[in-house]
Amino acid sequence: MIKTKTLLSFVLFIFSVKAFSQGNYGGGVDEKNIHFGFSFQYISSEYKIQKFEDWELPYYENGVQVTQGLKSIRSIQNPGFGIGFVLPDIFITPNLNFRITPTFIFTDRIIDYQFNDGASYDRADSESPDGFTRRTVTSTSLEFPISLKLKSDRRKDFRAYLIGGAKYSLGISGKKADDVGDIAIAKLLKNKRNFLSYEAGIGFDLYFEYFKLSPEIKLSNSVKSILNREDHPYSAPIDKLFLRNFVFSLYFE
Repeated sequence: MIKTKTLLSFVLFIFSVKAFSQGNYGGGVDEKNIHFGFSFQYISSEYKIQKFEDWELPYYENGVQVTQGLKSIRSIQNPGFGIGFVLPDIFITPNLNFRITPTFIFTDRIIDYQFNDGASYDRADSESPDGFTRRTVTSTSLEFPISLKLKSDRRKDFRAYLIGGAKYSLGISGKKADDVGDIAIAKLLKNKRNFLSYEAGIGFDLYFEYFKLSPEIKLSNSVKSILNREDHPYSAPIDKLFLRNFVFSLYFE
């Protein structure tokens, strides 16, 4: 998060100097009813975990105790990236645009479990801190955000805006999660492949001679739980699992 804030401050400082120096054309995008573009995104993902009241209890399978019970369950922020497109941006009024920005997202989502006996049950493809067991959900998805962009009046080469809307996430690929035949303690945590989220953010339009650059920060949260419920020690304690993303984007239009 600190790196993201530093990057954003740097970008805004560099380009704000440019933005107030002269009136640039910006490729004429504001004069078009429809225009297009592309984006690069830094994404920080984490879960919002809602646990059952008895989440700490040991897990039993067929009457046999499998775990000693849980001390904690925590979500770890993890970075990812995205490559997107503005397809399209539609002019509504001088201060309002409608945007569709499909984006390919590449992220890992992480949860660490701490059992009372301090045992670690990591799989071969993951490594957790001492005393914890890590489960990672690796995902490649195609997101379809539909947004309204509320803009201030332009001041020379600068314009601020608010943006908000909804997006549908479609899982298109992911690390093969095959745990069929594994014992309960070796099972994987799984997410729903497709889900809906709401999002909101702020940004700035910076005008150059041939294009417009827009740094943007945005927060999103899944509308419903994305937990793919199964009967094993990593799914059983969790009532609901929501996905939260912090996104820093650079749009070129």
